[in-house]
Amino acid sequence: MSHETTGIEYLFQDPKIHLDERVRDLVSRLTLEEKVESMLQYQPAIDRLGVAAYKHGTEAAHGIAWLGEATSFPHPVGLACTWDTELMRQIGSVIADEARVYYRRDPKLNGLTLWAPTVDMERDPRWGRNEEAYGEDPYLTGELSKELVKGIQGDHPVYLKAVATLKHFLGNNNEVDRGIGSSSIDPRNLREYYLRAFEKPFTEGGAQSMMTSYNLINGTPATLYHGVNDIVRGEWGMDGFVVSDAGDVMGIVNDHQYYDSHTPGVAESIRAGIDSITDDAELSKQAIREALAQGMLQEEDLDRALFHTFRVRFRLGEFDPAADNPYTSIGEEALMTEQARELSLRAAREQIVLLKNEHELLPLNPARCGKVAVIGTHGNEVYRDWYSGTLPYRVTPLEAIRAKLEGEDAKERVVYRDAKNRVTLTAANDGAKLAVDSSGEMRLSQDGEPTVLTMTDWGYGSVTLHDEHLGTYVTSDEETLRVTADEAYGWYVKEVFGLTPVGQGEHLWTTWNGKPVIAGTEGSLKVVEAEKSALNVVESNASTASTVSGQSQTFQVETVSDGLAEAIAAAQAADTAIVFVGNHPLINGKEENDRPGLELAASQQRLIEEVYRVNPNTIVVLTGSYPFSIPWVQEHIPAIVYTSHAGQEHGTAIADVLFGDYAPAGRLNMTWVQSEDQLGDIKDYDIIRGGRTYQYFEGESLYPFGHGLTYSPFEYNDLRTDAPKDSVKSIAALDAVDTLQVWVEVTNRGLAAGEEVVQLYVRPGASRVKRPLKTLCGFQRIRLEAGETRTVSFTIRMKDWAIWDVTRDCYCVESGEYTLLAGASSADIRLEHPVYVRGEVIPPRQAGRSIRAENFDDCSDIVLDESKEQREACVRPRTPQRSGWIAFHGVDMDTVSVVELQCRVSGDSSDATIELRLDAPDSEAVARVNVGNTGGAQAWVTLSEAVHSVSGTRDVYLLLSGEVRLAHFTLGANATEDSGFQA
Repeated sequence: MSHETTGIEYLFQDPKIHLDERVRDLVSRLTLEEKVESMLQYQPAIDRLGVAAYKHGTEAAHGIAWLGEATSFPHPVGLACTWDTELMRQIGSVIADEARVYYRRDPKLNGLTLWAPTVDMERDPRWGRNEEAYGEDPYLTGELSKELVKGIQGDHPVYLKAVATLKHFLGNNNEVDRGIGSSSIDPRNLREYYLRAFEKPFTEGGAQSMMTSYNLINGTPATLYHGVNDIVRGEWGMDGFVVSDAGDVMGIVNDHQYYDSHTPGVAESIRAGIDSITDDAELSKQAIREALAQGMLQEEDLDRALFHTFRVRFRLGEFDPAADNPYTSIGEEALMTEQARELSLRAAREQIVLLKNEHELLPLNPARCGKVAVIGTHGNEVYRDWYSGTLPYRVTPLEAIRAKLEGEDAKERVVYRDAKNRVTLTAANDGAKLAVDSSGEMRLSQDGEPTVLTMTDWGYGSVTLHDEHLGTYVTSDEETLRVTADEAYGWYVKEVFGLTPVGQGEHLWTTWNGKPVIAGTEGSLKVVEAEKSALNVVESNASTASTVSGQSQTFQVETVSDGLAEAIAAAQAADTAIVFVGNHPLINGKEENDRPGLELAASQQRLIEEVYRVNPNTIVVLTGSYPFSIPWVQEHIPAIVYTSHAGQEHGTAIADVLFGDYAPAGRLNMTWVQSEDQLGDIKDYDIIRGGRTYQYFEGESLYPFGHGLTYSPFEYNDLRTDAPKDSVKSIAALDAVDTLQVWVEVTNRGLAAGEEVVQLYVRPGASRVKRPLKTLCGFQRIRLEAGETRTVSFTIRMKDWAIWDVTRDCYCVESGEYTLLAGASSADIRLEHPVYVRGEVIPPRQAGRSIRAENFDDCSDIVLDESKEQREACVRPRTPQRSGWIAFHGVDMDTVSVVELQCRVSGDSSDATIELRLDAPDSEAVARVNVGNTGGAQAWVTLSEAVHSVSGTRDVYLLLSGEVRLAHFTLGANATEDSGFQA
């Protein structure tokens, strides 16, 4: 049958043709300029071919964002605390349904390629975007994000409901300097930790898109990183498309200063695997045109990228009859359904973690808890983060608690105190009072009553000011202030201010970006540049530095009502006090801003202490985007509950847990440390040597990874496997290629039904390298009735216990004994079971072969950087002023007669040297290579130096000093013949 008789004009319009052939046909019909235009996030319509306009990228971290009202779910950090894979798939399906609704409303602007989930590993709790990701463990992150991907993309064999975009590849876990900083990640950290979180969402979840990160990876901008093509496409077989983060392709020049112009950066990004550019459209298109003209790009490079993006659009059903695609029928009825609301509530309940419950203070009995004091800002608020959608409604904890105690005396039984101070502000120089009119205009006046503002202290010098009469917040622009904001929200949260005491009761008033607020002329308030005011007033005498040209620089803050005193009085008069504390998702930690510390705001800490002093029946509910350091609270407060910012059903879920209508079973997705002192540099990505995450942390945690209590005791029994007993080892044994079945019996010994998260870890035995203390290898969230016993099963692939063998550049399951650990957290292990794995013994390194410097076994004061002449990374001292070393354990020197050290190096200082030492970093040097200045950091040369005769199997240490980089080296007699060096 011809195309003419079927109404099909072009081959790509025929659904019966193989998908890849259809996509290639469409791309081949585009003109070169149409191809250039289609390389951007907003792909234009091509009317002559019947191709519609399309936008890549709809935010959907925990519900559809920025398009209108949509079902909201807890922060991803909270979703991870559910440890519930089935729940994640259902949430993904709801998100995709609602994306389809908005796409149907406006397909040009509301695309179906969703920017979620965030898969970045959270090895540091100070990361400003902690609420967006799934925690510190790659197995947990991989399993949860894999299921979310499946839910988003659907289970149809041909069509996708929507597309999941994994963010951000790779090593993106600090905000400060994210656009210029380099994440130094050696091969073992890379393969065993950072990549593993991304692998399953691709290989098992089938994710069709990925976004690169802002940072450099070992000196290479992430948009140019070879792992996009080599690993994600090559090893994992990802057949979708890769998108750059917003502004990051231009950031190669603007931020990284990697090139002097945009043309080579854009060209190299496309060749390195970027298929869709999220950036300045005109600059990007011009750079592509110039790259084509100069031969930096070929038309086939654009064809390859467009094949990836259009292939996904085909799978979304855009080019096929609607009747063929079951997802095109999704309409308005799928938006904010009752089922979606119930799922949101289920998620909000499941993510709550009971951190402590001394003397079984929880759950509260509505008939016996007496008068309840609900205290704190978070008790009557539901906050949004930057990637939250527009909530269709919100239930606060106060509302839900009052509903639990319904009746004529409910309002009398539940007393609420927000613990905020009500204040007035007065210009210090002339006593003019701040007043707000009905339009939100702010004036200073000598007459009339001042306006009382409610001040919320968020800690670390950040406050918000709210006019309760108007119901709006004080906000600022570059020059003025108004009381017109409905909430503290935005990319720049301009509702945040500083009120810094400067002596004699005066305060310096500053805006969100540190600009002083001063009293202008005729009663006005002005925002001025810092250099235009006496900012040194903090160090000077306020009485003499409080004015400039008659304009007051400082303000008196007078407390009209003391929120702390009111809270104490309410707690003292109550039978039970529930103190709500925590963070605001957009203050003191967000995208572009890492956290200033792990502690609660000082005012919140004092609130808890003072309430507990007058009422021992104090419960603390901690609402947070991240872990907190709360050792005093843990030591003194009898009951502590943690929840993320949980969306529309936030309050309902909390009240259900507090009053026992739902037994909490959430588990922490991150280690909570006692103090920030237990953490290293936030920019240190080496979790192995830095002792990060539960896998390597040897200190005493506040709460361990996987921790969470519930209202029923659960008993573990009979941990067993299907591995046959080895006649020699006398324990269960199997081969490295095998799959292991594991069973454990769990019994609910409580009087009510409850849920338990059964966790399975593996502890490796003797190894060639430093191994984790334990590693999560299985988990299940189960519900058991009172007295019920269930056998929980796990399927473990031995290959998942592999380490990355840096001596051979491959995964390796080492032979030896491993111990299975079953329990309720990484620290609460109930049962152990040994198994022997018949794997490999890693052989010694062979002298005479080229060894890549990045494949060290250990190091000190070293970072990985870029070697532009090859795809491998090089190593250099962390600072030129201090030497660093790399170690290579177990090098067999007897394979050749070692008489020479040959290095591929670059030097950028006259004192750049490399010394060869044996067995210890402080031993006497047996060779010294004077590198000097080779002409710059990327001017690579091969240098050799004689080595005193050595033999046996030795540990090799290379000491690097000055501005020197080492790519690879060889120890041998004829290094130039054997090493494969390039001159």
